[in-house]
Amino acid sequence: MMNRAWTLALVCLCAAVCALLDRPAVAAVDETANRQILVMLRTAPPHFRPDVSYTGSYDSRIGRDARQRIAEGLASRHRLSIVTNWPMPALGVDCFVMDARADDSIARIVDELAQDPSVESVQAMNLFNVLAHNDPLYPLQPSASAWHLADVHKVATGKRVKVAEVDTGVEINHPDLVGQIALARDFVDGQSDVAELHGTAVAGIIAARADNGIGIAGIAPDARLYALRACWQPTVGGPRAVCNSFTLAKALQFAIDENVQVINLSLGGPPDRLLARLLDTALSRGITIVSAADATLRDGGFPASHRGVLAVAADDVHDIPSNALLGPGTDIPTTLIGGKWGFVTGSSFATAHVTGLVALLRELAPNLPAREMREALEARSVAAAAGERRVAVDACAAIARIGGICACACAVAAEARSSPPP
Repeated sequence: MMNRAWTLALVCLCAAVCALLDRPAVAAVDETANRQILVMLRTAPPHFRPDVSYTGSYDSRIGRDARQRIAEGLASRHRLSIVTNWPMPALGVDCFVMDARADDSIARIVDELAQDPSVESVQAMNLFNVLAHNDPLYPLQPSASAWHLADVHKVATGKRVKVAEVDTGVEINHPDLVGQIALARDFVDGQSDVAELHGTAVAGIIAARADNGIGIAGIAPDARLYALRACWQPTVGGPRAVCNSFTLAKALQFAIDENVQVINLSLGGPPDRLLARLLDTALSRGITIVSAADATLRDGGFPASHRGVLAVAADDVHDIPSNALLGPGTDIPTTLIGGKWGFVTGSSFATAHVTGLVALLRELAPNLPAREMREALEARSVAAAAGERRVAVDACAAIARIGGICACACAVAAEARSSPPP
């Protein structure tokens, strides 16, 4: 007993020290973002460009140079410095990141740039955070009883469904994730082998290997998981991970280009015009977007509150945003960095569960309209019909609604088929 007490005390002390050490790094990230502006410049439609080839290339050197010169002129007139830029063909723009001087007003510069006819749109850089915390001190106990996962997998495993996880880095060589990541890209600093806690945990819940004799089984183990790193931990083991408007926009643009069917966003932050436009483009192309809801905000925060996005909260949340679905989010066993497993808690991981379930439904009905997808996820169980106020997403009822198959819990499935959601 004494050894256990000392161990817990040491872990808590280490966590406290790490948090203190990490504060300067977090502050630096926040301060940098607070001085940055995103400037969008229009690109010519492809059919207006005589230099466009049939190879699928995005743009010509001449066009890029012209926009670069416009951006440099804007930067010079407004005392800005260009940091980087990225094409956003889904919106017909190039996005330039610019730094403002410490003594300049970001709001004033944004207002002035918005009046310039050469600027398609402009906004301040926003910061986003992943919506979760980790508690790896308990022994790992695999559990999938709530959703009857073994039975569900007899009907669907997410085969051939492309799922984009926009998050921190994923440990792609984790024993339970080897061969499960179809593609990995880094939109933070161009690295390809960054393994971070949050992204690895979310990836495991969505797509960990099934029937390999170790660890856990993902909700959609046969899905094609795209690990898109748009968030980062300021230091290894730091207390929180952050993202910004630009890194998230690059990842969303890539997901749209790759024609994914589902996008997982286990993160939240302030309303963001550029990201909202990309979400609308993705939704218009039939992509299902699943986002974590912030329980501290009435509408769940952005992007969970965005029209058409499936907002998800953990099933232990008391003040549930009105638009949120409930998914398993407490003491969830999953993959951790270093080839380990452990328990995690938070709406991020409830979101990963629902993302995996959406992949199963998309396997059964690839062209399922957004309205029918939501109705399936809201399918009421017998307990709900009996007056239960808080109803979590029911995988069996959802599968029954879309596939017409009694995969598990057949009384629940029969109820789901016979009783449309209110």
